[in-house]
Amino acid sequence: MRGAVGSANWSPAARVRDMGTSIFTEMTELARRTGAVNLGQGVPELDSPATLLKDVADAVLAGSNQYPPAVGCAALREAIAAHQLRRYGLDYRPAGEVLVTTGATEALAAALLALCDPGDEIIAFDPCYDAYAADARLAGARLVGVPLVLDGDGFALDADALRAAVTPRTRVLLLNSPHNPTGKVFTADELAAIAEICRERSLTVITDEVYEHLVYSDGARHLPIATLPGMRERTLIISSAGKTFNVTGWKVGWVCGPAPLVAAVNSAKQFLTYASGTPYQEALARALDSVEEWAAGLRDTLRQNRDLLSDGLTRAGLRPLRADAGYFVQADVRPWGYSDGVQFCRDLPERAGVVAIPTVAFYLDADAPAWLVRFSICKRDDSIRKAVDQLMAAR
Repeated sequence: MRGAVGSANWSPAARVRDMGTSIFTEMTELARRTGAVNLGQGVPELDSPATLLKDVADAVLAGSNQYPPAVGCAALREAIAAHQLRRYGLDYRPAGEVLVTTGATEALAAALLALCDPGDEIIAFDPCYDAYAADARLAGARLVGVPLVLDGDGFALDADALRAAVTPRTRVLLLNSPHNPTGKVFTADELAAIAEICRERSLTVITDEVYEHLVYSDGARHLPIATLPGMRERTLIISSAGKTFNVTGWKVGWVCGPAPLVAAVNSAKQFLTYASGTPYQEALARALDSVEEWAAGLRDTLRQNRDLLSDGLTRAGLRPLRADAGYFVQADVRPWGYSDGVQFCRDLPERAGVVAIPTVAFYLDADAPAWLVRFSICKRDDSIRKAVDQLMAAR
C-alpha cells in the first residue's frame, strides 16, 4: 500500500516493512497505564559503581566531549584486551583486533552487515534476542532458528538439529551465551559440539556475550567458544558494559576477533554511528580493570532476586524454569489456565499488577511453546517482593 508525503508517493523499504510496534512497547505502555510492577524489559533498577559515575562526571567536566577515535579510545581498547587475556586467556591486540561500538546492538548489526550478502543464511538458537532477526533482514539474509530443547526445568542444545540446519548458504552462526531470554549457559560439551560443526562447515561465529559476568548458578561457567581449538580465527566476540555495570543507557560495546573480521565490522560500523560516548569510554577503561569484585556483588544480587521470584512464582501456582545467568526467569503459565502467553501478559497487569513479556516474542519457530513468559529480575528487592505478593494474591 502506498501513501503520500507532500506530493510524492512513497512506501517503506521492504527491509523495514512490517517492523511495527513491538510487544515490549505494548507491555511498557500497559505498565505505565496501570501502575503495574514492570518485570518486562531488562532495564536495571540496580545501582552502578559510584566510582564509575564519578569518573564519567569528571571526564565530562574535563572536556572529553568530542568524537573519540573511530575505533574507540585507546585506553578502553587496551582495557578490553587485558580483560580478555586475564579472564579467558584470549590474546587480542588493542590495535586492529578490538573495536569499540555504540553498544552490543550496533556491533551485532555491523557484524551481520559486514559478513552477510543477500540470500545468505544465519543460524541462531531459538528463542533468541529479537534484534537478531531484524539485523539479518537489514543485511538481506535469512535467520534460521535451531530450537533449544526443553529439558526438565531448563534448555539444552540439539546438536543433530544444528547440523541439519547448516546448508551451503549458511555463512554465520550467531551464538548467545549466557542466553537471553532463557538464562541458559551453554556447557563445555555443547560448545565443543557447536565448534566441531563450525569447523567442519567453515562457518564464521558471532558470539553475543553481554551477560558474561552475570553467571550466578553453582556449576555453570561462561566459556567463550573462541577459546576452543580452531575457533579464535573464525570467531567475533561481542560484549558491552551496559549489563555488567547497570549502565544500559551508555551504549558502549565492543568487538574482539581476528584483524580481518574486525576490519570488516568497522567498515560497516563507521557509517552507522562513526563513534560515540567519549567520557563513558574513558571511565569504563578504568572500571574494566577492576570488574571482578563489582561483578561478584551484582551476581549475588541477581541470584537472590532469581530465588525470590522463582519461589514466589511457585507459591503463586506458576512453574518457573531454571535460570543460570542474566536478567530473566522463564515461567510456564499453564497452571493458571493459559495456553497463550501473550494473552496472559495482556491480562496480568489488571489481574495482578505485574507486567511480563511473552517468550513467543523471541521465537522464530511458529510452533514454539506459547505458554512461556519471561520475567525480569534486574530490579530492586522491593519491586520483586511487591510483584511476588501481588502474584500470590491474584492466584
